[in-house]
Amino acid sequence: MNKLMAFWSILTKDMKNYYLKPPNISWGIIFPISWTLMFFIKSDSTVDLRQILPGVMALSILFGTTSMLAVTITFERKSRSFERLLLAPISLNLLMLAKTTGAIFFGIINAFIPLLFASLMIDLSGINWLTTFLGVVLIAVTSTFLGLLIAVSVSEVFEAQTFSNFFRFPMMFLCGLFIPLEKLPVFLQPLSYVLPLTYGADLLKFAINSAGSIRLWVSLLVLIGYALVLFLISTHNIKRKWIY
Repeated sequence: MNKLMAFWSILTKDMKNYYLKPPNISWGIIFPISWTLMFFIKSDSTVDLRQILPGVMALSILFGTTSMLAVTITFERKSRSFERLLLAPISLNLLMLAKTTGAIFFGIINAFIPLLFASLMIDLSGINWLTTFLGVVLIAVTSTFLGLLIAVSVSEVFEAQTFSNFFRFPMMFLCGLFIPLEKLPVFLQPLSYVLPLTYGADLLKFAINSAGSIRLWVSLLVLIGYALVLFLISTHNIKRKWIY
Protein backbone atom coordinates (compact mmCIF):
# COMPACT_ATOMS: atom_id res chain seq x y z
CA MET A 1 0.00 0.00 0.00
CA ASN A 2 2.84 2.40 0.85
CA LYS A 3 4.46 1.72 -2.53
CA LEU A 4 1.17 2.36 -4.30
CA MET A 5 0.70 5.64 -2.42
CA ALA A 6 4.27 6.71 -3.26
CA PHE A 7 3.71 5.82 -6.92
CA TRP A 8 0.50 7.85 -7.05
CA SER A 9 2.01 10.81 -5.21
CA ILE A 10 4.96 11.05 -7.61
CA LEU A 11 2.68 10.70 -10.64
CA THR A 12 0.22 13.40 -9.53
CA LYS A 13 3.03 15.74 -8.48
CA ASP A 14 4.63 15.57 -11.92
CA MET A 15 1.34 16.12 -13.70
CA LYS A 16 0.55 19.12 -11.51
CA ASN A 17 3.98 20.76 -11.48
CA TYR A 18 5.49 20.04 -14.89
CA TYR A 19 2.95 19.15 -17.56
CA LEU A 20 1.92 22.73 -18.27
CA LYS A 21 5.45 24.08 -18.48
CA PRO A 22 6.14 26.14 -21.66
CA PRO A 23 8.28 23.44 -23.38
CA ASN A 24 5.52 20.90 -22.87
CA ILE A 25 2.84 23.25 -24.13
CA SER A 26 4.81 24.14 -27.28
CA TRP A 27 6.26 20.74 -28.22
CA GLY A 28 3.86 18.37 -26.50
CA ILE A 29 0.50 20.03 -27.16
CA ILE A 30 0.59 22.86 -29.72
CA PHE A 31 2.99 21.18 -32.15
CA PRO A 32 1.06 17.88 -32.52
CA ILE A 33 -2.29 19.68 -32.79
CA SER A 34 -0.85 22.08 -35.38
CA TRP A 35 0.48 19.17 -37.42
CA THR A 36 -2.91 17.48 -37.24
CA LEU A 37 -4.79 20.54 -38.39
CA MET A 38 -2.24 21.23 -41.12
CA PHE A 39 -2.60 17.76 -42.60
CA PHE A 40 -6.35 17.53 -42.25
CA ILE A 41 -7.32 21.04 -43.36
CA LYS A 42 -4.82 21.35 -46.22
CA SER A 43 -5.19 17.79 -47.45
CA ASP A 44 -8.87 16.98 -47.16
CA SER A 45 -9.47 17.35 -50.89
CA THR A 46 -6.27 15.83 -52.27
CA VAL A 47 -5.19 13.14 -49.81
CA ASP A 48 -7.11 10.28 -48.23
CA LEU A 49 -7.29 11.40 -44.59
CA ARG A 50 -7.75 7.84 -43.43
CA GLN A 51 -4.46 6.89 -45.05
CA ILE A 52 -2.46 9.57 -43.23
CA LEU A 53 -4.31 9.19 -39.92
CA PRO A 54 -1.95 6.47 -38.51
CA GLY A 55 1.08 8.66 -39.22
CA VAL A 56 -0.44 11.73 -37.62
CA MET A 57 -1.44 9.73 -34.54
CA ALA A 58 2.04 8.22 -34.16
CA LEU A 59 3.65 11.64 -34.61
CA SER A 60 1.42 13.17 -31.94
CA ILE A 61 2.39 10.44 -29.48
CA LEU A 62 6.10 10.75 -30.24
CA PHE A 63 6.31 14.51 -29.71
CA GLY A 64 4.00 14.52 -26.70
CA THR A 65 5.76 11.81 -24.71
CA THR A 66 9.35 12.82 -25.40
CA SER A 67 8.56 16.44 -24.52
CA MET A 68 7.09 15.41 -21.16
CA LEU A 69 10.17 13.51 -20.04
CA ALA A 70 12.55 16.21 -21.28
CA VAL A 71 10.92 18.58 -18.79
CA THR A 72 10.14 16.43 -15.75
CA ILE A 73 13.45 14.61 -15.46
CA THR A 74 15.80 17.46 -16.37
CA PHE A 75 14.00 20.02 -14.20
CA GLU A 76 14.17 17.75 -11.17
CA ARG A 77 17.76 16.78 -11.80
CA LYS A 78 18.80 20.43 -12.09
CA SER A 79 16.93 21.42 -8.91
CA ARG A 80 18.29 18.32 -7.15
CA SER A 81 14.79 17.28 -6.11
CA PHE A 82 15.28 14.01 -7.96
CA GLU A 83 17.97 13.11 -5.46
CA ARG A 84 15.42 13.41 -2.67
CA LEU A 85 13.11 11.05 -4.53
CA LEU A 86 15.88 8.47 -4.59
CA LEU A 87 15.61 8.35 -0.79
CA ALA A 88 11.97 7.26 -0.98
CA PRO A 89 11.30 3.71 0.27
CA ILE A 90 10.60 2.35 -3.22
CA SER A 91 12.78 0.69 -5.81
CA LEU A 92 14.40 2.68 -8.60
CA ASN A 93 12.37 0.78 -11.20
CA LEU A 94 9.09 1.67 -9.50
CA LEU A 95 10.22 5.27 -9.10
CA MET A 96 10.98 5.58 -12.81
CA LEU A 97 7.71 3.93 -13.73
CA ALA A 98 5.96 6.58 -11.62
CA LYS A 99 7.94 9.30 -13.41
CA THR A 100 7.00 7.94 -16.85
CA THR A 101 3.39 6.80 -16.42
CA GLY A 102 2.05 10.35 -16.73
CA ALA A 103 3.86 10.84 -20.04
CA ILE A 104 2.45 7.53 -21.30
CA PHE A 105 -1.09 8.66 -20.45
CA PHE A 106 -0.40 12.02 -22.08
CA GLY A 107 0.80 10.29 -25.25
CA ILE A 108 -2.32 8.13 -25.38
CA ILE A 109 -4.53 11.22 -25.08
CA ASN A 110 -2.49 12.96 -27.79
CA ALA A 111 -3.12 10.04 -30.15
CA PHE A 112 -6.87 10.36 -29.95
CA ILE A 113 -6.92 14.08 -30.73
CA PRO A 114 -6.27 13.43 -34.47
CA LEU A 115 -8.77 10.58 -34.28
CA LEU A 116 -11.38 12.96 -32.91
CA PHE A 117 -10.74 15.50 -35.67
CA ALA A 118 -10.88 12.76 -38.29
CA SER A 119 -14.21 11.46 -36.98
CA LEU A 120 -15.73 14.87 -37.75
CA MET A 121 -14.54 14.77 -41.36
CA ILE A 122 -14.53 11.17 -42.59
CA ASP A 123 -16.15 7.79 -41.96
CA LEU A 124 -14.10 5.71 -39.50
CA SER A 125 -16.15 2.54 -39.68
CA GLY A 126 -14.25 -0.74 -39.94
CA ILE A 127 -11.42 0.25 -37.60
CA ASN A 128 -10.08 -2.52 -35.36
CA TRP A 129 -10.32 -0.57 -32.12
CA LEU A 130 -8.58 -3.15 -29.95
CA THR A 131 -5.50 -3.23 -32.17
CA THR A 132 -5.61 0.55 -32.49
CA PHE A 133 -5.57 0.99 -28.72
CA LEU A 134 -2.84 -1.61 -28.33
CA GLY A 135 -0.73 0.13 -30.95
CA VAL A 136 -1.26 3.53 -29.33
CA VAL A 137 -0.25 2.21 -25.91
CA LEU A 138 2.89 0.50 -27.22
CA ILE A 139 3.97 3.57 -29.19
CA ALA A 140 3.38 5.71 -26.09
CA VAL A 141 5.44 3.36 -23.90
CA THR A 142 8.39 3.05 -26.29
CA SER A 143 8.41 6.79 -27.08
CA THR A 144 8.25 7.61 -23.38
CA PHE A 145 11.17 5.35 -22.56
CA LEU A 146 13.10 6.84 -25.48
CA GLY A 147 12.42 10.25 -23.94
CA LEU A 148 13.58 8.92 -20.58
CA LEU A 149 16.86 7.72 -22.08
CA ILE A 150 17.41 11.13 -23.66
CA ALA A 151 16.49 12.98 -20.47
CA VAL A 152 18.94 11.07 -18.29
CA SER A 153 21.71 11.73 -20.80
CA VAL A 154 21.60 15.55 -20.58
CA SER A 155 21.42 18.21 -17.89
CA GLU A 156 19.31 21.02 -19.41
CA VAL A 157 15.80 21.12 -20.84
CA PHE A 158 16.91 22.76 -24.10
CA GLU A 159 19.55 20.05 -24.50
CA ALA A 160 16.92 17.36 -24.04
CA GLN A 161 14.59 18.97 -26.59
CA THR A 162 17.42 19.40 -29.10
CA PHE A 163 18.63 15.83 -28.58
CA SER A 164 15.04 14.59 -28.92
CA ASN A 165 14.75 16.27 -32.32
CA PHE A 166 17.80 14.32 -33.43
CA PHE A 167 15.59 11.22 -33.19
CA ARG A 168 12.13 12.65 -33.81
CA PHE A 169 12.59 14.38 -37.16
CA PRO A 170 14.34 11.46 -38.91
CA MET A 171 11.57 9.18 -37.64
CA MET A 172 9.00 11.39 -39.38
CA PHE A 173 10.47 10.40 -42.74
CA LEU A 174 12.02 6.97 -42.12
CA CYS A 175 9.29 5.12 -40.21
CA GLY A 176 6.64 4.90 -42.91
CA LEU A 177 4.41 7.49 -41.27
CA PHE A 178 3.58 9.21 -44.56
CA ILE A 179 5.98 7.66 -47.09
CA PRO A 180 5.65 3.87 -47.57
CA LEU A 181 8.82 2.04 -46.58
CA GLU A 182 9.12 0.40 -49.99
CA LYS A 183 9.29 3.84 -51.63
CA LEU A 184 12.28 4.93 -49.55
CA PRO A 185 15.78 4.66 -51.07
CA VAL A 186 17.06 1.12 -50.72
CA PHE A 187 20.02 2.17 -48.57
CA LEU A 188 17.65 3.83 -46.05
CA GLN A 189 15.20 0.94 -45.67
CA PRO A 190 17.38 -1.09 -43.25
CA LEU A 191 17.61 1.96 -40.98
CA SER A 192 13.82 2.22 -40.99
CA TYR A 193 13.51 -1.28 -39.55
CA VAL A 194 15.84 -0.36 -36.69
CA LEU A 195 13.51 2.39 -35.46
CA PRO A 196 10.70 1.36 -33.08
CA LEU A 197 8.19 3.83 -34.48
CA THR A 198 8.21 1.90 -37.77
CA TYR A 199 6.54 -1.02 -36.04
CA GLY A 200 4.12 1.17 -34.10
CA ALA A 201 3.01 3.00 -37.23
CA ASP A 202 2.56 -0.31 -39.03
CA LEU A 203 0.31 -1.54 -36.20
CA LEU A 204 -1.90 1.52 -36.61
CA LYS A 205 -1.98 1.09 -40.39
CA PHE A 206 -3.11 -2.49 -39.92
CA ALA A 207 -5.77 -1.49 -37.39
CA ILE A 208 -7.15 1.52 -39.26
CA ASN A 209 -6.65 0.66 -42.93
CA SER A 210 -5.81 -3.08 -42.94
CA ALA A 211 -2.62 -2.07 -44.73
CA GLY A 212 0.24 -3.18 -42.50
CA SER A 213 3.33 -4.60 -44.19
CA ILE A 214 4.86 -6.21 -41.09
CA ARG A 215 3.39 -9.23 -39.34
CA LEU A 216 1.32 -8.20 -36.34
CA TRP A 217 3.12 -10.44 -33.85
CA VAL A 218 6.50 -9.17 -35.07
CA SER A 219 5.50 -5.54 -34.44
CA LEU A 220 4.19 -6.42 -30.99
CA LEU A 221 7.34 -8.30 -29.97
CA VAL A 222 9.68 -5.62 -31.33
CA LEU A 223 7.87 -2.81 -29.51
CA ILE A 224 7.77 -4.72 -26.22
CA GLY A 225 11.46 -5.55 -26.62
CA TYR A 226 12.35 -1.93 -27.34
CA ALA A 227 10.38 -0.76 -24.30
CA LEU A 228 12.22 -3.17 -21.99
CA VAL A 229 15.65 -2.38 -23.42
CA LEU A 230 15.18 1.41 -23.30
CA PHE A 231 13.88 1.27 -19.74
CA LEU A 232 16.73 -0.95 -18.53
CA ILE A 233 19.39 1.20 -20.21
CA SER A 234 17.86 4.34 -18.68
CA THR A 235 17.79 2.92 -15.14
CA HIS A 236 21.34 1.63 -15.59
CA ASN A 237 22.49 5.11 -16.60
CA ILE A 238 20.77 6.62 -13.57
CA LYS A 239 22.53 4.17 -11.25
CA ARG A 240 25.88 4.77 -12.93
CA LYS A 241 25.73 8.57 -13.28
CA TRP A 242 23.47 9.75 -10.46
CA ILE A 243 23.80 7.21 -7.64
CA TYR A 244 27.18 5.52 -7.68
